[in-house]
Amino acid sequence: MKKVFVKSYGCQMNVYDAERMADVLATEGYSETKAMEEADLVILNTCHIREKAAEKVYSELGRVREMKQEREASGLETKIVVAGCVAQAEGKEILRRQPAVDVVVGPQNYHNLPALLRKSQAERIVDTEFPVEDKFDHLPAPAKAKIQSRGVSAFLTIQEGCDKFCTFCVVPYTRGAEVSRPVSRILDEAMRLADAGVRELTLIGQNVNAYHREGPDGSVWSLGRLLRRLAEVPGIARLRYTTSHPRDMDDELIEAHGGLPALMPYLHLPVQSGSDRILDAMNRKHTGDEYRQLIARIRKLQPDIALSSDFIVGFPGETDQDFEDTMRLVADIGFAMSYSFKYSPRPGTPAAEIADQVPEAVKAERLARLQNLLETQRQAFNHGTVGQTLDVLLEKPGRHPGQIAGKSPYLQPVQFESDQHRIGEIVAVRIVRAGSNSLFGEWIKPGDKVAA
Repeated sequence: MKKVFVKSYGCQMNVYDAERMADVLATEGYSETKAMEEADLVILNTCHIREKAAEKVYSELGRVREMKQEREASGLETKIVVAGCVAQAEGKEILRRQPAVDVVVGPQNYHNLPALLRKSQAERIVDTEFPVEDKFDHLPAPAKAKIQSRGVSAFLTIQEGCDKFCTFCVVPYTRGAEVSRPVSRILDEAMRLADAGVRELTLIGQNVNAYHREGPDGSVWSLGRLLRRLAEVPGIARLRYTTSHPRDMDDELIEAHGGLPALMPYLHLPVQSGSDRILDAMNRKHTGDEYRQLIARIRKLQPDIALSSDFIVGFPGETDQDFEDTMRLVADIGFAMSYSFKYSPRPGTPAAEIADQVPEAVKAERLARLQNLLETQRQAFNHGTVGQTLDVLLEKPGRHPGQIAGKSPYLQPVQFESDQHRIGEIVAVRIVRAGSNSLFGEWIKPGDKVAA
């Protein structure tokens, strides 16, 4: 049997896409391997969000080329595919700069991989056109055993692309316009996942809460309504979604956070900056106070919700006062987890053309200050769970014999001693200690009294 090695970079969408590429190739007789040197097919599933993303891909391709040459010397053929957002952005340039690459395919076209590989026997191929047809109509369903091998938590793409055109972002150019998948297709996939033992679904999209598509009743369904329907799928105990935009948090979705027990009390809602002037320059179409007011509405309905966000420091033109506005917003709201980055110009985006770029040293100093505050908040949140009893979804054996590991409602890794439980169960665990990244607890048996 032929073997395929997939290395995926970046967001959850790429993790999902990598799995679906493997599903497509399984119909062609490929099995997955974690050892690149034994692969007949190597796929680099790339991300274009961070600085120098393309250069990192070319550097990796140099190593893959050497492996390909070594295999060829032993009489073994190896095909190299570059997929994902760098493939979409760079196209033929990848073939020009790296002759070892056989196929370049964008994120909307990977369902064509079998045909592209066949064509590559005669010529090197680039497929980065945005197709008219929906790729999901052509993707085969994974085998039940394959779903089971991926664990009890799964990603499910419901939406792709973005129409927001934030001035720093390449997504509208690499993923295209917003497209929502049909409700029926999403439900079919969710039921297949549940039938294979999946207990937790994370709905994903570049702008997932912009979801809107006609449902079985003929009306247009929003994300809030879709979540309520998915909560009825037998076996699905937990629901999450990412990544979302503050402008698309409608009333139905906000209410779901207060009235849908399956929707976990954890929300990733990127704000990017606390400065209204910078938010306007980013084309975010919300202010810092509007973000605060939105969080207040959500917390009123779900007081236990934990928040996560994204921040960019050093956006062109950012002054000391603009940065202090961001620090004040972080202090005002409090985050359980966040991602923060120095601004990096992305070729082809409006922000890259702004002359007033912030010096690297200033960006580095601001990022260090912001990350220190965010880390202090993260540790405070984690230590605040000590003494609480949390429901933990069991996902895998722990680091040490006799341990089992799972995930709290707030996405925290939790470990405790047990040889009585099975993967996929949800059990009550009293948290007794918070480490730097994980929580440690003890199982609360049914009927045990929990200290107040």
